[in-house]
Amino acid sequence: MVNADLIREHLEVVGSDGGHVGRVDHVHGDQIELAKLDLGSGFKHHMIPVSWVDHVDEHVHLNLTKDEAKARWTEKPH
Repeated sequence: MVNADLIREHLEVVGSDGGHVGRVDHVHGDQIELAKLDLGSGFKHHMIPVSWVDHVDEHVHLNLTKDEAKARWTEKPH
């Protein structure tokens, strides 16, 4: 399990294929909120679970590809 404290605002989130998923806006418990002002997010806040994170260095690396993550992320309720 990845330490959620390592996931910081503005880090780029990338899929296991190296594809850009988005940028971290906030971490809410076990959910990562992606910034909406990012082309990868379609200019909407999306939520992904911390459990998708494989490791964190200068990027947040997911254990899913970019397309898998985008197919399974949820839109933040208003």
